[in-house]
Amino acid sequence: MILAPLSPGQDIPGPLLSELTALYASNSAFHRLTGDFPDPDDIRPHQIAAALTGELAVPGAEVLLARAGDGRLLGLAITLARHPDPADPDPWIGLLLVHGAEHGKGYGRALAERLEDRLRARGAAAVRLAVLDNNPAGLAFWTSLGYGLLDRRADRALGRPCAVLRKPLRTLRPAARIAVVDPDGAVLLFRYDNAEAGIHWALPGGGLEAGEGPREGALRELAEETGWTDLSPGTLLCTWENDLARAGVPVRQHEHVYVTRGPRREPAGADLAAEGVLAWHWWSPRELARAREPVWPRGLARMLAAWASAGDR
Repeated sequence: MILAPLSPGQDIPGPLLSELTALYASNSAFHRLTGDFPDPDDIRPHQIAAALTGELAVPGAEVLLARAGDGRLLGLAITLARHPDPADPDPWIGLLLVHGAEHGKGYGRALAERLEDRLRARGAAAVRLAVLDNNPAGLAFWTSLGYGLLDRRADRALGRPCAVLRKPLRTLRPAARIAVVDPDGAVLLFRYDNAEAGIHWALPGGGLEAGEGPREGALRELAEETGWTDLSPGTLLCTWENDLARAGVPVRQHEHVYVTRGPRREPAGADLAAEGVLAWHWWSPRELARAREPVWPRGLARMLAAWASAGDR
């Protein structure tokens, strides 16, 4: 998906205006909810031109066109650097539209994530948006992306009742871990109590350093946390993401998880308490399958069983 801003202060070229009109017209059900157009089933190019010109006239507003690699217009988004209310410090997503022919293909989620990345790169700590009370599908979509209810109030333009949602924009943190499996199939796990994620068990590992690859980082972290320097990352078991707090900062951690064979022994030469580790334990396959506390990555027991049955490849 390629994002390109619509230039303010210029007339929209005819071919582009036709594309935009088709985009809006393909979402007539949504426009029936908003009441933004006199006839949602007969949206005209001059109406789209006027609407987008008005949006771009607002200081800090940006209209972004989302295109596929082949040039097709997939959708459109409108963002606002800040709300007119001076007490509101966050940027806003004013509109997100995906062409009706492309609904259900994940483009809405992808576009929302691209918007969040842009705002995060500009230093935003969070983003807000409003969903009309008569749009439960829209509310379900945004809450599934991690937006939480902040307030309920009427919108400034037309007084329509709506829910105001907010999402903290997390710092992205690459990380790597190693599942060390002993000859009996047990795996070493550390127990943590994170301020956001709570109690959970995880494999040895952690965040990557600048310029460090995931295999290199997994090996360094294993040595730091266990004192073992005679093992190396084997098969890539999975990649996955989790949300947690690091020094009070919410982060989204993207982890490469490797697996290797190793002897059963105690972690040595590391101050695990300083790393936030509450306890460590070698979990047998039976224990792992019946764990009562969360184990990260989710599905670890199943993935290790599949790895072992495939001959450790």
